[in-house]
Amino acid sequence: MTRSGNARLSRREMLGRLSAAAAAPLVVRGAALGRDGATPPSERITAGSIGVGMMGRGHFRIFAGYPDVQLLALCDVDSWRREHATGVLQKVYGDRQPSGQFQGFKAYNDFRELLDRDDIDALIVATGERWHPEISVRAAKAGKDIYCEKPISLTIQQARTMAETVRRHNRVFQTGLQQRNSPEYLKAFEMVHAGRIGEVKLAYVSASGVSDYLNLPAEPLPKGIDWEMWLGPCPWYPYNYRYHHAGEPKNVVPWSCNRAFGAGGMTSGLVHNLDSAHAGLGKDGAGPIEITPAGVNGAPSLTFTYADGVRIVCATRLEPEKHPIPEGWDPKTPIANFGVLFVGDKGWVHVERFGLLNCYPANLLDGEVSKAHSVVDNHRDWLDCIRTRRRPRADVEIGACSTILSHLGCIALWTGRALKWDPVKEEFPGDHEANSMRARAAREPWSI
Repeated sequence: MTRSGNARLSRREMLGRLSAAAAAPLVVRGAALGRDGATPPSERITAGSIGVGMMGRGHFRIFAGYPDVQLLALCDVDSWRREHATGVLQKVYGDRQPSGQFQGFKAYNDFRELLDRDDIDALIVATGERWHPEISVRAAKAGKDIYCEKPISLTIQQARTMAETVRRHNRVFQTGLQQRNSPEYLKAFEMVHAGRIGEVKLAYVSASGVSDYLNLPAEPLPKGIDWEMWLGPCPWYPYNYRYHHAGEPKNVVPWSCNRAFGAGGMTSGLVHNLDSAHAGLGKDGAGPIEITPAGVNGAPSLTFTYADGVRIVCATRLEPEKHPIPEGWDPKTPIANFGVLFVGDKGWVHVERFGLLNCYPANLLDGEVSKAHSVVDNHRDWLDCIRTRRRPRADVEIGACSTILSHLGCIALWTGRALKWDPVKEEFPGDHEANSMRARAAREPWSI
């Protein structure tokens, strides 16, 4: 039995009273620490992690390092990953105990068992996007706050359902769009918003491709993988290593090669760039009115056009014969590493991960900028918001808007033609084919 929303809110209110002011980073005072130097249990946010592959392992290691967080459980359908992650966390927490051991951690194959736990406040969702909607909606209804990897959904309709459900149940939802909390990006947004480069009507973002339906041959199912749970709401496909790298995860997102499981780089990578463009252009909550693939109606590359004439153009590199080259920009410079180039009528700002920030004229960049892309700041923002109940920088509405934008790009590329879009009704006016791609049926017994 799950606690009621009112009971859980009371706990949040208690945590909030023990925290610092809403806008300030959380600072745990020495007097509030337990005898072992850890935050007392009554002040800790208890959390579970679902999905411990490439991204999930990174997340739980970061959260395990916070004194005001206690990870209690994890879930994965791959037994090797489940057991390995459990061992890592038991050691991390054991090293903090006088005995050197910690056994208060449990691993699950079925995420529903984790959601049923009354003692877990918050949830980290780092599965493939095929599972994000189902898990997040159930978690919101169970009264748990959510940190969800991007893209938050496999379809446009799912993204909207997630946002509506999170709002209805008053949950704190942070999307894994960490560039909104990274120093170099925040500086770039600040420069654009302050008018340092003049009026901005154009942003270039580094480009990505889309997936297609694959029918790879069946391979022997490795021991320890629950393939039915791995597939979840997606159509049934036989196991193939290209969909899931059994055991220790590799530094790739393999499932997105198949359109049945993911949309490819357009959603797994480009969503970061589109989200950063929206943040800098002040387009949060808005959407384009037209999406045009490369070569259609003169578009140099995939282009999103807004009602006020603002454009977001996807381009790995600016080509003089295709793209207007802003003064001072070297066409040999790639827009890489999740980069965004904001072009104004008085100059430009180019930002990438890992501290790369450049502008023209060069004297527009005043002061030093931290030279580190920050994932941690996105986590800290979420935790602080759990205590204060304010909305984080990559709130569910932000995640939905940016995810929908990436899906619009996918649909334009899949259809191969320019598409009109109504950002209020969230539909393609009079376009049955494109509208049919806004949603997809879920495999029973799943519903989202």
